[in-house]
Amino acid sequence: MSRTIEVTFTQRKVRCRAVLLDDLAPRTCAVLWDALPLEGPAYHAKYARNEVYALVPAFGQDPGIENPTVTPIPGDLVFFSFSSWQLTAASHGYDTETAPDAGQRTVDLAIFYARNNLLLNPDFGFVPGNVFGTITEGLSEFAEAAQDVWRGGAKGERIRFSRLGAGS
Repeated sequence: MSRTIEVTFTQRKVRCRAVLLDDLAPRTCAVLWDALPLEGPAYHAKYARNEVYALVPAFGQDPGIENPTVTPIPGDLVFFSFSSWQLTAASHGYDTETAPDAGQRTVDLAIFYARNNLLLNPDFGFVPGNVFGTITEGLSEFAEAAQDVWRGGAKGERIRFSRLGAGS
């Protein structure tokens, strides 16, 4: 039986469900599942296009690269692990509360809600991420809320990832 998670915009009270891709990204899925629930401030991507994400402190063993992409599709859930130097460029706009501490890893849990995404950061090039899940319910509602984050702002919004299915 597949493991299922719920992704929630906590302020907007919009949820979607996703199935973990244990067969394609077993290390990423295992480390994520063991760490759930996870929650962080919501951001809308500047470069990747149709992406919202939460930054959370690193958890578990870094799974390394598996099931990578630089062209995620609608409904993809993608895991990124960043060193602190990768998130400190002024162009990223993180404030002192959300910027990672020097020498620390930060995990970016991203949700892609529409087409035509390219994981290219002008500061350091292509940024492959691990596709660990796919949204199976609620993508259109989640996409509408993600567009509202883009147009209306993310201030105060958070994204929560929590267990739903098998083994929860």
